[in-house]
Amino acid sequence: MAAEGWIWRWRWGWGRRCPGRPGLPGPGPGPTTPLLLLLFLGPVAADITDGNSEHLKREHSLIKPYQGVGSSSMPLWDFQGSTILTSQYVRLTPDERSKEGSIWNHQPCFLKDWEMHIHFKVHGTGKKNLHGDGIALWYTRDRLVPGPVFGSKDNFHGLAIFLDTYPNDETTERVFPYISVMVNNGSLSYDHSKDGRWTELAGCTADFRNREHDTFLAVRYSRGRLTVMTDLEDKNEWKNCVDITGVRLPTGYYFGASAGTGDLSDNHDIISMKLFQLMVEHTPDEENIDWTKIEPSVNFLKSPKGQQQQISPSRTSNLFRHRISTTHLSCCF
Repeated sequence: MAAEGWIWRWRWGWGRRCPGRPGLPGPGPGPTTPLLLLLFLGPVAADITDGNSEHLKREHSLIKPYQGVGSSSMPLWDFQGSTILTSQYVRLTPDERSKEGSIWNHQPCFLKDWEMHIHFKVHGTGKKNLHGDGIALWYTRDRLVPGPVFGSKDNFHGLAIFLDTYPNDETTERVFPYISVMVNNGSLSYDHSKDGRWTELAGCTADFRNREHDTFLAVRYSRGRLTVMTDLEDKNEWKNCVDITGVRLPTGYYFGASAGTGDLSDNHDIISMKLFQLMVEHTPDEENIDWTKIEPSVNFLKSPKGQQQQISPSRTSNLFRHRISTTHLSCCF
């Protein structure tokens, strides 16, 4: 493996050589990385997947030529609504008003530590602020349930990552498109009128719409840490978006993606979703936990002023406390 091909981001524990590109490995050092390079760069995080085939979980991955999508003979993925399948992409919605579509993995995921790479494209004819609404990426208990949250159900159980292209809240100071993260145990409702601000854990501005090159998102969950990274500049390197500790997610949930349009519209396309298993050691106590019984939660809240606060039970129905470690925090409790 050519050492010069690697681009390292040690602060976040990420590295890659063109992840998601056909024929190239994903993030992290391969098993034959020269020792001299390792000594020069310092310790390598043991939980970084190298993107080799033994770590790619094909039963949870959507890869061209999309074998198994909607097929009764190999039902790895199911789709509904306005979703259409082509040889090059899965279009969740066309650039038309009032469309909703989704695609969901047929098998629940029982990995404790994982990393998902999403190759996606959002594009259309609408000019500035005249397009919408965006894509949602899901790891949730329920699947194939249509609803008002980017084409999927509200009050979900699990994790959602929203790639929002339209500012519904006219008073917002955010710059759109905007990526945000939400964890829910079924007690919270996503407020579209406020762009999910009241239930957002963290987020970042991300200019992914109408790009002329490939756009990627990576989501990693390992040992209670949730990290979201983007590659939107065609530079073959990850850029930090969200980094949250204290996140608890169960196993046995489903991966999916959905999108919706309203009075405004866009094409919302998924080109690939690749799930990698992270090789992480857990303590005997952790191994003895029934991970399927874990309730989605986040432990503590670190407010924008640096003071820890407990969220009002009336606001969250005793859902959780948050602790946020990220470059951008916008929830206002």
